[in-house]
Amino acid sequence: MDESWCGHGKNSSLNRGLIALLAGAACIALSPIFVRLSEAGPTATAFWRVALAVPALWLLILFRKGAAGGDFSGKKLLLFAAGLAFAGDLAFWHSSIQLTSVANSTLLANLASIFVTLAAWVFFGQRPTGLFLAGLAGALAGVAMLVRTSLGFSGTALIGDALGVVTAMFYAGYILAVKGLRDRGETTLRLMAVTTTLTALILLPVALASGEQMLPRTPYGWIVLLGLALISHAAGQGLIAYALAHLPATFSSVGLLLQPVIAAFFAWALLGEPLVALQIVGGAVVLAGIYLARRGSS
Repeated sequence: MDESWCGHGKNSSLNRGLIALLAGAACIALSPIFVRLSEAGPTATAFWRVALAVPALWLLILFRKGAAGGDFSGKKLLLFAAGLAFAGDLAFWHSSIQLTSVANSTLLANLASIFVTLAAWVFFGQRPTGLFLAGLAGALAGVAMLVRTSLGFSGTALIGDALGVVTAMFYAGYILAVKGLRDRGETTLRLMAVTTTLTALILLPVALASGEQMLPRTPYGWIVLLGLALISHAAGQGLIAYALAHLPATFSSVGLLLQPVIAAFFAWALLGEPLVALQIVGGAVVLAGIYLARRGSS
């Protein structure tokens, strides 16, 4: 076999993976913009985000060979845990987006990878490395800067920051549940479809009980929800899943840190949301801390 052809094929796969990673990060980074523009309440918006994505995901499974996977034996508890954790992630994050800046809520939600390692330490006795602890300290220093800027934004910004941290905790639980399911042979696409369906079923009664505006008032409101469901959720998550299968894990981790940066840019360009100097420095410190923590836990 021609070795140059093999190298070309490998580079082509890496290039496709990189394009998918950047496109997926951009799609997901649009989600807080859609949430801000939504005419429904934050929890209701979270429900529509997953409910409108469900048909698209199951149709993909029907038309894609090998995506159906096996039965759910021994996976039901983990699947429910993943759906519950993702429901909490979306509900708290959407509320955070409405109360604080897009940049802060997105940056704080990305602390999930740190909570994953902390959970492994507490529950499985996996002691973290010195590099992880250095990253954790750096991330906490950056969070302190972000919280300081929130004090000058509005009376609700600090609560929004706190909900961003809670979001990261729920997303860490989702990551751990998904890892367990992948270790048991579950396919990425079916995993997305099942957990998205479960998340919608969990969020519906919560949204109804919240008393929030449940339905958009205009056709524009429905377009926003469709964009959130199909662009940010289905396309964004699908592109990231494809990228993770074609790129080295360490490279993918760094690439995913672009998401809060892109989200902050979109918030500035589309919503006119300013970034102050301390917030920019704090965001950079948080990202650097997350990067070090991921390197220390890989």
